[in-house]
Amino acid sequence: MSTIQKNYLHQFELKYGSNPHQKPATIYSLNGDDLPFSVLNGQPGYINLLDALNAWQLVLELDEALGLPAATSFKHVSPAGAAVNVPLDETLREVYDCQNKELSPLATAYIRARGADPLSSFGDFIALSRIVDVYTAEFIRKVVSDGIIAPGYDEDALKILKEKKGGKYIILQADSEFKSPEHEFREVAGVVFSQLRNTIKINEKSLLKKVVTKNTALPNAARRDLVLASITLKYTQSNSVAYALDGQMIGIGAGQQSRVDCTKLAGRKTETWFLRQHPRVRNLPFHEKIGSVERTNARILCIEGGMTAPEQRSWKSLLSVTAEALSVVEKEKWLTKLEGVSLSSDAFFPFRDNIDQASKRGVYYVVQPGGSNRDEEVISATDEYGMVMLFSGIRLFHH
Repeated sequence: MSTIQKNYLHQFELKYGSNPHQKPATIYSLNGDDLPFSVLNGQPGYINLLDALNAWQLVLELDEALGLPAATSFKHVSPAGAAVNVPLDETLREVYDCQNKELSPLATAYIRARGADPLSSFGDFIALSRIVDVYTAEFIRKVVSDGIIAPGYDEDALKILKEKKGGKYIILQADSEFKSPEHEFREVAGVVFSQLRNTIKINEKSLLKKVVTKNTALPNAARRDLVLASITLKYTQSNSVAYALDGQMIGIGAGQQSRVDCTKLAGRKTETWFLRQHPRVRNLPFHEKIGSVERTNARILCIEGGMTAPEQRSWKSLLSVTAEALSVVEKEKWLTKLEGVSLSSDAFFPFRDNIDQASKRGVYYVVQPGGSNRDEEVISATDEYGMVMLFSGIRLFHH
Protein backbone atom coordinates (compact mmCIF):
# COMPACT_ATOMS: atom_id res chain seq x y z
CA MET A 1 0.00 0.00 0.00
CA SER A 2 1.42 3.40 -1.00
CA THR A 3 1.87 6.34 1.37
CA ILE A 4 -1.03 8.09 -0.32
CA GLN A 5 -3.26 5.05 0.19
CA LYS A 6 -2.30 4.86 3.88
CA ASN A 7 -2.96 8.53 4.55
CA TYR A 8 -6.06 9.13 2.45
CA LEU A 9 -8.44 6.25 2.99
CA HIS A 10 -11.55 7.71 1.34
CA GLN A 11 -11.14 6.40 -2.18
CA PHE A 12 -13.02 5.75 -5.40
CA GLU A 13 -12.06 3.09 -7.92
CA LEU A 14 -11.95 4.21 -11.56
CA LYS A 15 -12.60 2.30 -14.76
CA TYR A 16 -8.95 2.82 -15.76
CA GLY A 17 -6.31 5.56 -15.92
CA SER A 18 -5.42 7.80 -18.86
CA ASN A 19 -5.34 4.71 -21.10
CA PRO A 20 -7.11 1.33 -20.81
CA HIS A 21 -3.87 -0.49 -19.98
CA GLN A 22 -3.27 1.76 -16.94
CA LYS A 23 -4.96 -0.29 -14.23
CA PRO A 24 -5.69 -0.09 -11.38
CA ALA A 25 -6.73 3.55 -11.17
CA THR A 26 -8.09 5.22 -8.06
CA ILE A 27 -8.79 8.67 -6.67
CA TYR A 28 -8.40 9.57 -3.00
CA SER A 29 -9.78 12.36 -0.86
CA LEU A 30 -6.82 14.53 0.13
CA ASN A 31 -8.01 15.23 3.66
CA GLY A 32 -9.83 11.97 4.35
CA ASP A 33 -13.27 13.56 4.08
CA ASP A 34 -15.94 12.81 1.51
CA LEU A 35 -15.23 13.54 -2.15
CA PRO A 36 -16.50 16.82 -3.64
CA PHE A 37 -19.04 14.95 -5.78
CA SER A 38 -21.29 11.90 -5.78
CA VAL A 39 -21.91 9.55 -8.68
CA LEU A 40 -25.58 9.33 -9.68
CA ASN A 41 -25.05 7.23 -12.81
CA GLY A 42 -22.31 5.54 -14.84
CA GLN A 43 -18.68 4.78 -14.05
CA PRO A 44 -16.29 7.71 -14.47
CA GLY A 45 -12.73 7.26 -15.65
CA TYR A 46 -9.52 9.12 -14.84
CA ILE A 47 -9.80 11.72 -17.61
CA ASN A 48 -13.56 12.10 -17.01
CA LEU A 49 -12.86 13.25 -13.45
CA LEU A 50 -9.97 15.51 -14.40
CA ASP A 51 -12.37 17.21 -16.81
CA ALA A 52 -15.28 17.23 -14.38
CA LEU A 53 -13.43 18.72 -11.42
CA ASN A 54 -11.69 21.43 -13.45
CA ALA A 55 -14.89 22.21 -15.33
CA TRP A 56 -16.95 22.44 -12.14
CA GLN A 57 -14.54 24.97 -10.62
CA LEU A 58 -14.71 27.03 -13.82
CA VAL A 59 -18.51 27.34 -13.94
CA LEU A 60 -18.72 27.95 -10.21
CA GLU A 61 -16.33 30.90 -10.54
CA LEU A 62 -18.12 32.25 -13.61
CA ASP A 63 -21.48 32.21 -11.85
CA GLU A 64 -20.01 33.86 -8.76
CA ALA A 65 -18.19 36.58 -10.74
CA LEU A 66 -20.95 37.40 -13.24
CA GLY A 67 -24.15 36.33 -11.46
CA LEU A 68 -25.35 34.35 -14.47
CA PRO A 69 -25.94 30.63 -15.13
CA ALA A 70 -22.68 29.28 -16.52
CA ALA A 71 -21.69 26.26 -18.59
CA THR A 72 -18.58 24.72 -20.04
CA SER A 73 -17.79 21.95 -22.50
CA PHE A 74 -14.53 20.25 -21.46
CA LYS A 75 -12.20 17.97 -23.43
CA HIS A 76 -8.84 16.61 -22.30
CA VAL A 77 -8.47 18.95 -19.32
CA SER A 78 -9.16 22.17 -21.23
CA PRO A 79 -12.43 23.89 -22.12
CA ALA A 80 -13.58 23.58 -25.72
CA GLY A 81 -16.12 26.27 -24.86
CA ALA A 82 -17.54 28.22 -21.94
CA ALA A 83 -20.42 30.66 -21.66
CA VAL A 84 -22.95 32.41 -19.47
CA ASN A 85 -26.60 33.05 -20.20
CA VAL A 86 -26.97 35.70 -22.88
CA PRO A 87 -30.05 35.28 -25.13
CA LEU A 88 -29.39 33.86 -28.59
CA ASP A 89 -30.38 35.74 -31.71
CA GLU A 90 -32.15 33.93 -34.55
CA THR A 91 -28.92 33.42 -36.53
CA LEU A 92 -27.16 31.64 -33.67
CA ARG A 93 -30.28 29.61 -32.88
CA GLU A 94 -30.10 28.31 -36.44
CA VAL A 95 -26.32 27.73 -36.35
CA TYR A 96 -26.63 25.90 -33.02
CA ASP A 97 -29.62 23.82 -34.17
CA CYS A 98 -32.02 25.06 -31.51
CA GLN A 99 -34.45 27.17 -33.53
CA ASN A 100 -38.12 26.99 -32.51
CA LYS A 101 -37.22 25.52 -29.11
CA GLU A 102 -37.99 26.91 -25.68
CA LEU A 103 -34.70 27.50 -23.88
CA SER A 104 -34.04 28.12 -20.21
CA PRO A 105 -31.18 30.41 -19.10
CA LEU A 106 -29.08 27.35 -18.22
CA ALA A 107 -29.81 25.65 -21.54
CA THR A 108 -28.82 28.84 -23.35
CA ALA A 109 -25.49 28.94 -21.51
CA TYR A 110 -24.69 25.33 -22.45
CA ILE A 111 -25.79 25.73 -26.06
CA ARG A 112 -23.41 28.67 -26.36
CA ALA A 113 -20.58 26.71 -24.72
CA ARG A 114 -21.15 23.66 -26.90
CA GLY A 115 -21.82 25.57 -30.11
CA ALA A 116 -18.62 27.60 -30.20
CA ASP A 117 -16.39 24.72 -31.32
CA PRO A 118 -18.59 21.66 -31.95
CA LEU A 119 -15.75 19.58 -33.42
CA SER A 120 -13.76 19.92 -30.20
CA SER A 121 -16.88 19.48 -28.03
CA PHE A 122 -17.73 16.12 -29.59
CA GLY A 123 -17.66 13.67 -26.64
CA ASP A 124 -17.28 16.43 -24.05
CA PHE A 125 -17.72 16.49 -20.29
CA ILE A 126 -20.31 19.10 -19.33
CA ALA A 127 -20.32 21.31 -16.25
CA LEU A 128 -23.28 23.50 -15.29
CA SER A 129 -23.38 25.97 -12.42
CA ARG A 130 -27.06 25.52 -11.48
CA ILE A 131 -29.64 22.77 -11.08
CA VAL A 132 -30.24 21.06 -14.42
CA ASP A 133 -33.74 21.57 -15.81
CA VAL A 134 -35.67 19.64 -18.46
CA TYR A 135 -34.89 22.17 -21.22
CA THR A 136 -31.16 21.68 -20.70
CA ALA A 137 -31.46 17.89 -20.38
CA GLU A 138 -33.48 17.69 -23.60
CA PHE A 139 -30.71 19.45 -25.51
CA ILE A 140 -27.98 17.31 -23.92
CA ARG A 141 -29.95 14.18 -24.77
CA LYS A 142 -29.19 14.75 -28.47
CA VAL A 143 -25.46 15.57 -28.31
CA VAL A 144 -22.48 13.23 -28.11
CA SER A 145 -21.17 13.66 -24.57
CA ASP A 146 -19.39 11.49 -22.00
CA GLY A 147 -20.85 12.97 -18.84
CA ILE A 148 -22.05 15.90 -16.77
CA ILE A 149 -21.43 17.52 -13.40
CA ALA A 150 -23.86 19.96 -11.78
CA PRO A 151 -25.07 20.92 -8.29
CA GLY A 152 -28.35 19.08 -8.79
CA TYR A 153 -30.98 17.82 -11.22
CA ASP A 154 -34.72 18.19 -11.57
CA GLU A 155 -36.39 14.80 -11.33
CA ASP A 156 -37.46 14.73 -14.97
CA ALA A 157 -34.08 16.04 -16.15
CA LEU A 158 -32.27 13.28 -14.27
CA LYS A 159 -34.54 10.66 -15.83
CA ILE A 160 -33.74 11.98 -19.33
CA LEU A 161 -29.99 11.99 -18.72
CA LYS A 162 -29.95 8.49 -17.23
CA GLU A 163 -31.28 7.18 -20.55
CA LYS A 164 -28.24 8.42 -22.50
CA LYS A 165 -25.64 5.97 -23.79
CA GLY A 166 -27.82 2.99 -22.99
CA GLY A 167 -27.97 3.97 -19.32
CA LYS A 168 -24.19 4.41 -18.97
CA TYR A 169 -24.04 8.21 -19.19
CA ILE A 170 -21.88 9.58 -16.36
CA ILE A 171 -23.86 11.87 -14.05
CA LEU A 172 -22.09 13.55 -11.14
CA GLN A 173 -23.62 15.76 -8.49
CA ALA A 174 -21.19 18.35 -7.18
CA ASP A 175 -21.10 19.38 -3.54
CA SER A 176 -21.53 23.17 -3.73
CA GLU A 177 -20.43 23.54 -0.10
CA PHE A 178 -17.16 21.62 -0.53
CA LYS A 179 -14.04 23.68 0.17
CA SER A 180 -10.84 22.56 -1.54
CA PRO A 181 -7.74 22.24 0.66
CA GLU A 182 -5.38 25.20 0.72
CA HIS A 183 -2.55 23.24 -0.91
CA GLU A 184 -2.62 20.95 -3.93
CA PHE A 185 -0.30 18.12 -4.91
CA ARG A 186 0.71 16.10 -7.97
CA GLU A 187 3.25 13.37 -8.62
CA VAL A 188 5.56 12.99 -11.63
CA ALA A 189 8.17 10.22 -11.88
CA GLY A 190 8.13 9.60 -8.16
CA VAL A 191 8.48 13.30 -7.29
CA VAL A 192 5.62 14.97 -5.41
CA PHE A 193 4.95 18.64 -6.18
CA SER A 194 3.08 20.93 -3.79
CA GLN A 195 1.81 24.45 -4.25
CA LEU A 196 -0.73 26.88 -2.88
CA ARG A 197 -3.98 26.43 -4.79
CA ASN A 198 -4.76 29.17 -7.32
CA THR A 199 -7.45 30.87 -5.25
CA ILE A 200 -7.22 34.30 -6.84
CA LYS A 201 -10.67 35.79 -7.43
CA ILE A 202 -11.16 37.11 -10.95
CA ASN A 203 -13.84 39.75 -11.34
CA GLU A 204 -14.18 43.24 -12.75
CA LYS A 205 -12.57 44.82 -9.69
CA SER A 206 -9.47 42.60 -9.65
CA LEU A 207 -9.02 42.27 -13.41
CA LEU A 208 -9.98 45.54 -15.03
CA LYS A 209 -8.27 48.24 -13.04
CA LYS A 210 -5.43 49.50 -15.26
CA VAL A 211 -6.11 50.74 -18.79
CA VAL A 212 -2.81 51.37 -20.60
CA THR A 213 -4.02 52.54 -24.03
CA LYS A 214 -5.19 55.89 -25.36
CA ASN A 215 -8.66 54.46 -25.90
CA THR A 216 -10.26 53.84 -22.49
CA ALA A 217 -13.88 53.15 -23.50
CA LEU A 218 -14.90 49.80 -21.99
CA PRO A 219 -18.61 48.96 -22.32
CA ASN A 220 -20.32 46.60 -19.87
CA ALA A 221 -20.51 43.78 -22.42
CA ALA A 222 -16.73 43.90 -22.89
CA ARG A 223 -16.21 43.89 -19.13
CA ARG A 224 -18.30 40.75 -18.86
CA ASP A 225 -16.51 39.07 -21.76
CA LEU A 226 -13.03 39.88 -20.44
CA VAL A 227 -13.91 38.36 -17.07
CA LEU A 228 -15.41 35.32 -18.82
CA ALA A 229 -12.30 34.83 -20.96
CA SER A 230 -9.90 35.22 -18.04
CA ILE A 231 -11.71 32.76 -15.77
CA THR A 232 -11.81 30.33 -18.67
CA LEU A 233 -8.03 30.64 -19.08
CA LYS A 234 -7.55 29.88 -15.39
CA TYR A 235 -8.63 26.31 -16.22
CA THR A 236 -7.04 26.02 -19.70
CA GLN A 237 -3.71 24.26 -20.26
CA SER A 238 -1.03 26.90 -20.85
CA ASN A 239 0.13 28.71 -22.86
CA SER A 240 -3.38 29.93 -23.62
CA VAL A 241 -5.24 32.81 -25.27
CA ALA A 242 -9.02 33.17 -25.51
CA TYR A 243 -11.48 35.25 -27.58
CA ALA A 244 -14.97 36.04 -26.24
CA LEU A 245 -18.09 37.74 -27.56
CA ASP A 246 -21.65 38.10 -26.28
CA GLY A 247 -21.11 36.03 -23.16
CA GLN A 248 -19.40 33.05 -24.76
CA MET A 249 -15.95 31.88 -25.72
CA ILE A 250 -15.63 31.85 -29.51
CA GLY A 251 -12.00 30.73 -29.78
CA ILE A 252 -9.61 29.11 -27.29
CA GLY A 253 -5.95 28.41 -28.05
CA ALA A 254 -4.54 25.99 -25.47
CA GLY A 255 -1.27 24.26 -24.70
CA GLN A 256 0.97 25.91 -27.30
CA GLN A 257 4.63 26.56 -26.61
CA SER A 258 4.55 29.87 -28.51
CA ARG A 259 2.12 32.54 -27.39
CA VAL A 260 1.53 33.83 -30.90
CA ASP A 261 0.59 30.27 -31.92
CA CYS A 262 -2.07 30.37 -29.16
CA THR A 263 -3.33 33.66 -30.57
CA LYS A 264 -3.39 32.25 -34.11
CA LEU A 265 -5.06 28.98 -33.07
CA ALA A 266 -7.77 30.75 -31.08
CA GLY A 267 -8.11 33.22 -33.94
CA ARG A 268 -8.70 30.48 -36.51
CA LYS A 269 -11.36 28.94 -34.28
CA THR A 270 -12.95 32.40 -33.96
CA GLU A 271 -13.00 32.80 -37.73
CA THR A 272 -14.64 29.40 -38.18
CA TRP A 273 -17.25 30.25 -35.54
CA PHE A 274 -18.14 33.48 -37.35
CA LEU A 275 -18.05 31.98 -40.86
CA ARG A 276 -20.57 29.35 -39.75
CA GLN A 277 -23.00 32.29 -39.64
CA HIS A 278 -22.40 33.19 -43.30
CA PRO A 279 -25.73 32.97 -45.19
CA ARG A 280 -24.35 30.50 -47.75
CA VAL A 281 -23.07 28.22 -45.01
CA ARG A 282 -26.31 28.41 -43.01
CA ASN A 283 -28.39 27.69 -46.10
CA LEU A 284 -26.55 24.67 -47.48
CA PRO A 285 -29.22 22.43 -49.10
CA PHE A 286 -29.01 19.23 -47.05
CA HIS A 287 -31.07 16.15 -47.62
CA GLU A 288 -33.91 15.95 -45.07
CA LYS A 289 -32.55 13.12 -42.91
CA ILE A 290 -28.98 14.39 -42.51
CA GLY A 291 -28.09 14.57 -38.80
CA SER A 292 -26.74 17.58 -36.92
CA VAL A 293 -23.18 16.20 -36.62
CA GLU A 294 -22.96 15.60 -40.38
CA ARG A 295 -24.40 19.07 -41.05
CA THR A 296 -21.82 20.67 -38.76
CA ASN A 297 -18.95 18.79 -40.42
CA ALA A 298 -20.21 19.71 -43.89
CA ARG A 299 -20.52 23.38 -43.00
CA ILE A 300 -16.96 23.44 -41.72
CA LEU A 301 -15.76 21.77 -44.93
CA CYS A 302 -17.61 24.48 -46.83
CA ILE A 303 -15.67 27.07 -44.84
CA GLU A 304 -12.26 25.44 -45.05
CA GLY A 305 -12.41 24.48 -48.73
CA GLY A 306 -9.46 22.67 -50.28
CA MET A 307 -11.30 19.35 -50.13
CA THR A 308 -9.78 16.19 -51.51
CA ALA A 309 -11.75 14.26 -54.12
CA PRO A 310 -13.12 11.78 -51.52
CA GLU A 311 -14.09 14.70 -49.24
CA GLN A 312 -15.83 16.38 -52.17
CA ARG A 313 -17.82 13.21 -52.91
CA SER A 314 -18.76 12.78 -49.25
CA TRP A 315 -19.75 16.44 -48.93
CA LYS A 316 -21.87 16.45 -52.07
CA SER A 317 -23.64 13.25 -51.00
CA LEU A 318 -25.13 15.20 -48.08
CA LEU A 319 -26.57 17.93 -50.32
CA SER A 320 -29.78 17.88 -52.31
CA VAL A 321 -28.40 20.49 -54.73
CA THR A 322 -24.81 21.10 -55.84
CA ALA A 323 -23.09 23.88 -53.89
CA GLU A 324 -19.58 25.34 -53.80
CA ALA A 325 -17.31 26.00 -50.83
CA LEU A 326 -16.84 29.59 -49.72
CA SER A 327 -14.24 31.43 -51.76
CA VAL A 328 -11.35 33.34 -50.19
CA VAL A 329 -12.99 36.60 -51.26
CA GLU A 330 -16.32 35.62 -49.66
CA LYS A 331 -14.59 34.70 -46.41
CA GLU A 332 -12.51 37.86 -46.24
CA LYS A 333 -15.55 40.05 -46.92
CA TRP A 334 -17.65 38.30 -44.25
CA LEU A 335 -14.90 38.48 -41.60
CA THR A 336 -14.80 42.28 -41.88
CA LYS A 337 -18.19 42.22 -40.12
CA LEU A 338 -16.74 40.61 -36.97
CA GLU A 339 -16.25 43.27 -34.29
CA GLY A 340 -16.35 43.94 -30.57
CA VAL A 341 -14.40 40.82 -29.62
CA SER A 342 -12.63 40.59 -26.25
CA LEU A 343 -9.32 38.79 -25.80
CA SER A 344 -7.51 37.54 -22.71
CA SER A 345 -4.03 36.05 -22.40
CA ASP A 346 -2.83 33.95 -19.47
CA ALA A 347 0.60 35.66 -19.54
CA PHE A 348 2.12 38.80 -21.05
CA PHE A 349 2.49 39.36 -24.78
CA PRO A 350 6.23 39.34 -25.56
CA PHE A 351 5.83 40.85 -29.04
CA ARG A 352 3.33 42.96 -30.96
CA ASP A 353 2.60 40.09 -33.38
CA ASN A 354 -0.12 38.89 -31.01
CA ILE A 355 -1.93 42.22 -31.35
CA ASP A 356 -1.50 42.16 -35.12
CA GLN A 357 -3.10 38.71 -35.23
CA ALA A 358 -5.91 39.75 -32.88
CA SER A 359 -6.72 42.77 -35.04
CA LYS A 360 -7.64 40.42 -37.92
CA ARG A 361 -10.35 38.78 -35.80
CA GLY A 362 -12.42 41.77 -34.70
CA VAL A 363 -10.69 42.24 -31.33
CA TYR A 364 -11.44 45.59 -29.70
CA TYR A 365 -10.64 44.80 -26.06
CA VAL A 366 -7.60 43.07 -24.55
CA VAL A 367 -6.57 42.10 -21.04
CA GLN A 368 -3.18 40.63 -20.20
CA PRO A 369 -0.88 40.64 -17.14
CA GLY A 370 1.74 43.02 -18.58
CA GLY A 371 5.37 42.89 -17.49
CA SER A 372 7.16 42.23 -20.78
CA ASN A 373 10.33 44.10 -21.74
CA ARG A 374 8.39 45.13 -24.84
CA ASP A 375 5.25 46.37 -23.10
CA GLU A 376 5.58 49.79 -24.73
CA GLU A 377 5.84 48.20 -28.19
CA VAL A 378 2.73 46.12 -27.51
CA ILE A 379 0.82 49.15 -26.17
CA SER A 380 1.84 51.15 -29.26
CA ALA A 381 0.53 48.39 -31.53
CA THR A 382 -2.74 48.31 -29.64
CA ASP A 383 -3.06 52.09 -30.01
CA GLU A 384 -2.48 51.77 -33.77
CA TYR A 385 -5.63 49.65 -34.01
CA GLY A 386 -7.64 51.82 -31.63
CA MET A 387 -8.11 48.95 -29.18
CA VAL A 388 -8.52 49.16 -25.43
CA MET A 389 -5.93 47.19 -23.44
CA LEU A 390 -5.71 46.58 -19.72
CA PHE A 391 -2.87 45.22 -17.61
CA SER A 392 -4.25 42.97 -14.90
CA GLY A 393 -1.00 42.01 -13.18
CA ILE A 394 -2.49 38.48 -12.87
CA ARG A 395 -0.75 35.56 -14.55
CA LEU A 396 -2.95 32.48 -15.03
CA PHE A 397 -0.69 29.56 -15.99
CA HIS A 398 -2.40 26.20 -15.55
CA HIS A 399 -0.68 22.82 -15.89
